[in-house]
Amino acid sequence: MKPTQAFRIVRLNAHLSPVSDFEAEQHRLHGLAPIQVEANTPGEIIPHAKDCDALFVISSALPTPVIESLARCRVISRMGLGTDKIDIETATARGILVTNVPNFCVEEQADHTMALLLSLARQIPAMSKAMRAGTFRSAHLATRKNQRLSTQTLGLVGFGNSAKATARRARGFGMRILATRRHILPADPEAEALGVQMVELDTLLAQSDFVSLHLPLTKQSYHLFDDATLRKMKPGAYLINTSRGAIVDEAALVAALREGRLGGAGIDTFEGIDIFAVDEAPPIHPLVLMDLDNVVLTPHVAAGSDQAGQDVVRGAVENVAAVLSGRWPPLENVVNPEVVPRVPLIPSHEAKERQRWRG
Repeated sequence: MKPTQAFRIVRLNAHLSPVSDFEAEQHRLHGLAPIQVEANTPGEIIPHAKDCDALFVISSALPTPVIESLARCRVISRMGLGTDKIDIETATARGILVTNVPNFCVEEQADHTMALLLSLARQIPAMSKAMRAGTFRSAHLATRKNQRLSTQTLGLVGFGNSAKATARRARGFGMRILATRRHILPADPEAEALGVQMVELDTLLAQSDFVSLHLPLTKQSYHLFDDATLRKMKPGAYLINTSRGAIVDEAALVAALREGRLGGAGIDTFEGIDIFAVDEAPPIHPLVLMDLDNVVLTPHVAAGSDQAGQDVVRGAVENVAAVLSGRWPPLENVVNPEVVPRVPLIPSHEAKERQRWRG
């Protein structure tokens, strides 16, 4: 049975991220009729969401006061991957499923990581500036510092799906690839198949010419790349971040760039720049104001593509449709699988199979 309009469904960020024709069609397909709202602070969100049965969110934070106000909500559907802005602990205690779409932009993030890497390796920002200025001779001299990628080492911090997709691309350039994750053991068969050597973080930092981050933002990963960590990187190495901005201590990164300890950086996500601000304006931030040719900045667009946009919408809508129909969404889409739902849900076929094998 499909959900009906009897459910109150709220879809936040309707101005910053308008509902596309494809999303509207997915709503109709599943019998959903979300109320579209632009609300970003708890005071703005609560009046609209407190009586909802389901809540879609893209960029707004859902801190404790918002979660505590959700008297009937069964599911919070994050239209994306990261859930660090949602108070998952309180949602779990109140029987609210928190869902996301974990694999919607794996290929895009890997593409963007390689785009930043290539831009830095080939000095594309400086070469573009030289072309416009007509300073061809100095550009030719500058390229003498370039290193052939097949002689370089890429270090992947985190070895989930986006890191593995990046490894496949980097392997095509002949790069040596190192990777680390929280638990090195047991061995990952995909690492061996991709020719990736699993090492401890300090080893990776000391040996990598490019270090690319592929981690969620957690208490453990917050400012993981602080001054001490950045000083462990190989002199002249490049840092690439397409994951979450707050994994990097931006003040420490600025200092490392100013002192010339790093060769440069490619950054797509930021802690100190709100790229979802309602009022757009040039950001006042040291990474931007330094205007360095060896720093490539993009406004949190690594996930962007037509295909990824459809995948994330389809997944997020199906998560809500499943819960409102009395079913569990796919287990890989449930951020808090330990939750006891407010309204009992029928286990998915996958969940039943896992339970059967457990005993």
